[in-house]
Amino acid sequence: MDQFTYTNIFDTKGIEYLVVIVFLLLIIPFWRLLNKPLTIKAKAGEALGALTENILKIPMGLFYSKNHTWMQLEKSGFAKVGLDDLLMHITGEVNVYNLKNAGDKVNTGDIIAQIEQNGKQLEIKSPISGKIQSINKSLNKNPEIMNEDPYGKGWILKIKPEKWIAETKSCLVAEDALEWSKKELVRFKDFVATSVGKLTPDATTTILQEGGELTDKPLTGLPKEVWADFQDEFLT
Repeated sequence: MDQFTYTNIFDTKGIEYLVVIVFLLLIIPFWRLLNKPLTIKAKAGEALGALTENILKIPMGLFYSKNHTWMQLEKSGFAKVGLDDLLMHITGEVNVYNLKNAGDKVNTGDIIAQIEQNGKQLEIKSPISGKIQSINKSLNKNPEIMNEDPYGKGWILKIKPEKWIAETKSCLVAEDALEWSKKELVRFKDFVATSVGKLTPDATTTILQEGGELTDKPLTGLPKEVWADFQDEFLT
């Protein structure tokens, strides 16, 4: 009968193998974290309620106007029009009131809708000319869709464009739209320091976090005068 033999791993190289295994088990998840810096930073921003460029949604296949509207030409020939994600993060949840009806003719720059929050409004101007084909009536009952899905179910209206090629030449697409959104966020920070600081000095401490990051939905709670300045600076 074979005798049982006890081997102390501390007297062999076994302990070295265990150290290597434990090291690998620790380094693998750490390595995965290092290879996802933007995702982690974005989630951290969301958790802290910070408005940073990493949480912005900028789909590459859309046309973005500098009045913070977007357009998407469908196979039907109609163009969806909505509000970009940066504007939704700046304002927070709003109600939308369409000022036009299906069949109405609009020109670029015409006011097509108004978004409202607790008595404060912003006017939305059409980025293209054409005939309105339909209005997204689901926003009347569920306005939060614009914040949750601004480029999908949160569209405002559809227009049959008349000068699509000519009027989209000034729009931004793909990487250009992404870089422009980042610059707009920086410009909004400057806006906070001037307009907000001038009208309501104490408010800058509530919408700027430690380190200079903006809180999400910074216009919420600010007075009508700030909304009016924002209209002139960003939505003309």
